[in-house]
Amino acid sequence: MSAAAAFRAAAKQRILVKDGAYGTMIQAEKLGEADFRGNLTFNHDQRGNNDLLNLTRPDVVRSIARQFVEAGADVLATNTFNANSISQADYGAESLVGEINEAAARMIRDVVDSADDGRQRWVAGAIGPTNKTLSLSPDVNDPGYREIDFDQVKAVYREQIDALIRGGIDFVLIETVFDTLNCKAAIMAALEAEVVLRRELPIMISMTLTDLSGRNLSGHTVEGFWASVRHARPLTIGLNCSFGAAQLRPHLAALARQAETLVMAYPNAGLPNEFGEYDEAAAETAGQVREWLNDGLVNIVGGCCGTTPAHIAAIAEAVRDCTPRAVPDVRSTTLLAGLEPMVLAA
Repeated sequence: MSAAAAFRAAAKQRILVKDGAYGTMIQAEKLGEADFRGNLTFNHDQRGNNDLLNLTRPDVVRSIARQFVEAGADVLATNTFNANSISQADYGAESLVGEINEAAARMIRDVVDSADDGRQRWVAGAIGPTNKTLSLSPDVNDPGYREIDFDQVKAVYREQIDALIRGGIDFVLIETVFDTLNCKAAIMAALEAEVVLRRELPIMISMTLTDLSGRNLSGHTVEGFWASVRHARPLTIGLNCSFGAAQLRPHLAALARQAETLVMAYPNAGLPNEFGEYDEAAAETAGQVREWLNDGLVNIVGGCCGTTPAHIAAIAEAVRDCTPRAVPDVRSTTLLAGLEPMVLAA
């Protein structure tokens, strides 16, 4: 049975649980610049380059992954949110993108495979949005200007995906999507990699909202976003980051009504305080996520910014006896993508 088939079968039986935030856990380690740099030579300060730790402090990353496994996570993401050549260029580390991603995937694959509880788990190669946007100009005086083009972004994602495949991922997780066109470039990169791989490479897609209106930075509603990416037939579609679970709920409900696939959502631990830190306790986050399940909104749940193994353990316990969302039948109507969807019925 393929990884995707096994995943879908498990999701019919129970709510699956994704892991939490590597960034939050890494910050708690209070590492110095030397920890990030290791024995490598750079001309830039490496503090905050969490992805580089896959090479320089793999013990830290491995420990975090094991804690999420022990907390009850079924899906483990790689610590590769910024492991692309665009983002790594800020640290002068773009030449290490392949090594970082392959090492990250091999590490999480080993943690998952070495768990001795007999439970099947899956490895998702995390693909972040980069710090460039295809849909918007960074120059208010030149709306048509773009710092980068579609083919460049696709190539950047392809480099990352190929390395994650070498490391042994099950799925590609295109997450925290603020620009739908960037997401389309990542989708195309994954589909092209799948052709070369000559086997299925399932895609997970997760959008992030910029405000309570329920749109991402490129202006799409959750329904419009689904219409834009539905053609890729993703294994999961969903929302992450943005806000806490309570604020995500109405937008998640809108997506759950539309999507003819599994829905995955992983919120922040509430909203950040004035210092940018997250104070929401694990039990509170879990209680809000439980309300999603009471309304039949999701199939897979987890945590984003501010969530720790304690949050994931509380979520896993809260959803243990919940019924998974029923995936609706594929619609026969024509669904067209704009900032909002257009549905053409016969």
